[in-house]
Amino acid sequence: MPRWEPGARERLVIAAVDLFTEQGYDATTVAEIAERAGVTRSTFFRHFSDKREVLVAGQETLSGLLAEGIAEAPENASPLEAVAAGLERASSAMGPMNRELGPRLKAAVAASAELQERDALKSVGLAAAMTAALIARGVPDPTAHLAAELGVLAFKRGYAQWSEADREDTSGLAPHALAALEDLRTATTTLG
Repeated sequence: MPRWEPGARERLVIAAVDLFTEQGYDATTVAEIAERAGVTRSTFFRHFSDKREVLVAGQETLSGLLAEGIAEAPENASPLEAVAAGLERASSAMGPMNRELGPRLKAAVAASAELQERDALKSVGLAAAMTAALIARGVPDPTAHLAAELGVLAFKRGYAQWSEADREDTSGLAPHALAALEDLRTATTTLG
């Protein structure tokens, strides 16, 4: 096996998700993931600390893109308009591989309490990044937290819709995430 073959991280993610789906998270070993990806165990550990971390591959990048989009929103943007700008920025980094993995990843997470826990921590991290970016814009703390949580929910709902949509739909993730955010904005008006 080549020591530094390009695309190892992506292959590891695909291999892990496939194995988690096929045989379950608990039954899958790091050695199996590495073998399926065509890399060594040491290459796996250069990219991930353990097999759970495969689930959050790209979380730091995603958090950064969300925060950048919020920071670069127009000065007069409302908190949710700034969140929408963050969702648009983050959506631009999501390509065909992300879309293809969506349903399989959802199934793997649903079948494992440990992966559900890690997925929840990922959501907390994304919300924290958006909250900090909103506070940096001068948004009051409670409003920033609420807007960020709505942003995470919109991203997750939009991603689920996008990954399960007809493959003829080539509009990308952004319209799905923005539509989910608008649905949530509308829903908040019915809370009373």
